[in-house]
Amino acid sequence: MRIIFAGTPEAAVPTLRALLSSSHDVALVITRPPARRGRGKAMYPSPVAEVAAQAGVELLETTTLKTPEIGERLAEVGADLGVVVAYGGLVPPAVLAMPTHGWVNLHFSDLPRWRGAALEEGLDTGDVYSRVEVPIGRESAGELLTSMAQAGAGQVLAVVDALEDGSATAIPQSTEGITHARRLEHADGYVSFTHDAAHEDRVIRSVTPNPGAYTVLPGGARMKLGAATPVERDDLEPGQLEVTKKQVTVGCARGALVLGQVAPAGKSWMDAAAWARGARPDAGMRLGGELEDAR
Repeated sequence: MRIIFAGTPEAAVPTLRALLSSSHDVALVITRPPARRGRGKAMYPSPVAEVAAQAGVELLETTTLKTPEIGERLAEVGADLGVVVAYGGLVPPAVLAMPTHGWVNLHFSDLPRWRGAALEEGLDTGDVYSRVEVPIGRESAGELLTSMAQAGAGQVLAVVDALEDGSATAIPQSTEGITHARRLEHADGYVSFTHDAAHEDRVIRSVTPNPGAYTVLPGGARMKLGAATPVERDDLEPGQLEVTKKQVTVGCARGALVLGQVAPAGKSWMDAAAWARGARPDAGMRLGGELEDAR
């Protein structure tokens, strides 16, 4: 099949690579324009753009698919199918109707829960061709997304093959259990240590790597938090530190967290014990608290 692929971040790369290695023809790749990243804020192409360039596939870098010029270019491709994985923009109805078989989207949740950016005007309301169950352990959100992106690549390719040979079957989504995912904000990563350790651990993992977890030191300075380990102990008050030569433990409302990597404001990531050796926190020092107080 002749395919238009739309995607931008690293999570879209496994599917693009799978399609490029298949018998199908990826005729055009659509992605977001170069963006600034890193300390120098230099402009870099998206991960999808880099793969498309390496493969010699025509690349269209755009923030919108709604202009007449882009519509004309997509129509010229004469695609049989569109495939989208985390493109980062809406696919308008006129574009959805262009390929013979429409568009398929790899979505990283079990729809209809956590619908996000739209393929249809109704926010991920389309029928479902395939589901793959991915077990969730103690991974961070970033690690889980990587696993799902790898699993989803083969899943998408199987659906494309089935669409080509006519064996694909789509099932309408349930009308119950519908939720919509909002964009995570910086405040979502705040760790107050005022909840139980399991809750605070989930907060950290859910925002790693973006937007990132953090807490505040006495005086209001922020400190980024990497992965932490919940432990069952109740001899520390919420936010209270226990520092030994090898580790830093923080009390929670129930249980405690052993901190892993931390990054004080303006500094690089380091082991929590190394931070404590340099910072020499006072006995009884506490981290966190209610966010409104911390501000």
